[in-house]
Amino acid sequence: MTAHPILLQKKYARIVALYAEQSQISLEKALDTFYNSEIYLLMRDGISDLHCMSDEYLAEELRKDL
Repeated sequence: MTAHPILLQKKYARIVALYAEQSQISLEKALDTFYNSEIYLLMRDGISDLHCMSDEYLAEELRKDL
C-alpha cells in the first residue's frame, strides 16, 4: 500500500521535528539523519506500511537505528 506523496511529505516533516525534539538536535541534523535512514527508504519506496505507524513510533525507531 502506498500513501499519497503530499501526505508522506507532511508525515516526514512531523517525524523529523519530533526526532529533533526528542534527540535535542537541530532540524537540519535530524533531516539529514532521517533521509539517510532505512525507515525513510522503506516509506519512500512503499515497501512496508510504515506510513501507517504513528509519528511517535517512527521517531523512536529512528533513534533506535542509530
